[in-house]
Amino acid sequence: MKKIDYQNVKGTQDYLPESESVRRNIRRTLEDVFIQYGCQPLETPILNYTELLASKYGGGAEILEEMYTLTDRGERDLALRYDLTIPFAKVAAMNPTLKLPFKRYEIGKVFRDGPIKTGRLREFTQCDVDIVGADSQIAEAELMMMALDGFDKLGMQVNIQYNNRKLLTGALEVFGVADAKINKVVLILDKLEKVGVDAVIAELAELGVSDDAARSIKQFLTDDDHTDFIRFESLSNQNEQVRQGLQELKELKSYLDYLDISDQCIFNPFLARGLEIYTGTVYEMFLADDSMKSSIGSGGRYDNAIGGLIGTDEIFSTVGISFGLDVIYTAMAAAGGIEPAGREVDYYIIPLGRQKESLSVSTYFRDKGYNVDVELGNKKVGKALDRANKENIRNVIIIGDEEVRKNQFNVKDMLSGKETIESFSFR
Repeated sequence: MKKIDYQNVKGTQDYLPESESVRRNIRRTLEDVFIQYGCQPLETPILNYTELLASKYGGGAEILEEMYTLTDRGERDLALRYDLTIPFAKVAAMNPTLKLPFKRYEIGKVFRDGPIKTGRLREFTQCDVDIVGADSQIAEAELMMMALDGFDKLGMQVNIQYNNRKLLTGALEVFGVADAKINKVVLILDKLEKVGVDAVIAELAELGVSDDAARSIKQFLTDDDHTDFIRFESLSNQNEQVRQGLQELKELKSYLDYLDISDQCIFNPFLARGLEIYTGTVYEMFLADDSMKSSIGSGGRYDNAIGGLIGTDEIFSTVGISFGLDVIYTAMAAAGGIEPAGREVDYYIIPLGRQKESLSVSTYFRDKGYNVDVELGNKKVGKALDRANKENIRNVIIIGDEEVRKNQFNVKDMLSGKETIESFSFR
């Protein structure tokens, strides 16, 4: 008989109870914040038609190369979702009666056959919020405020870097980058933090960007005043996209200032968010102490996706934000912020040959809303009590012949040692 390979598929991982309980707490914390901000739950299929995910409103060429594809029995071309954004845009396109503005949240697994790195596997969980029907920067401001609230509740200090794609692409137009190369240049600029200015300029030369345009971009990347909006005022007189992008950024900054969160929200004119789907404000979240270089969340405005999916040029103001549950867990673990979680068990019942009666007592407490675990392994009392101590289970009940005869049982508090007698009518 051939031995089965029990290893996980590369890029996937099992989470045993100690880890998974922490991940569930992260998920619950974020979900509570989403609900607090008026978001409604939504769930979309993991399986989608390849045509939907591969549309020009999807993830772009780099992500499409990582998309898992398959064929069903009807020979239809299908794919596993690589994010939660396009499936949401599909829902909005299919349901024109949705009352706008509509805020939704979704937490679910996505799949990318890409490089494996810290906090990023090939099967991972995203926690998304999207708002459709709000064209003001108040939507971006609320999502950024929500992100800071969520990480604060998780005990994590983060900064949010933000930019505007109109500002960036408009500046590239002024610098003389050909329209056909702008998206590729944006992808190259997206690598700036990782590879540095010289490597970016070298890659632009390989792309065939003109010397004049490359010089202008290099000066743009190295100017000391690039983080000030004033730097772009002159460009706004030369390009409509720059003007619109600057106007949107100023509106957003006015909200951030009023909410007193500007210190944690930092304008970064080089932030690109390489996906072609983005049309306006973009942002990424990073740990404030720089202990992890990759982002732990990101998002932006994508006004063309829904209209594009329904085959019109209609603009649907849409903005979203995504939190990576796995990378958040990894960051918390690296910082030592994860305490071994005790079991969420209120009562642990140990039968001494009285299994039926023990189940009856467990039903009694469960009906009252408590979490109850019944020992099913016939452990001796000493070993069962050791288990209760190791797993931080506070209340222990032993059910034996004497308890049944007296129609009562003792509840032992493992922390204080105190015992409480309760009457109970055994069947």
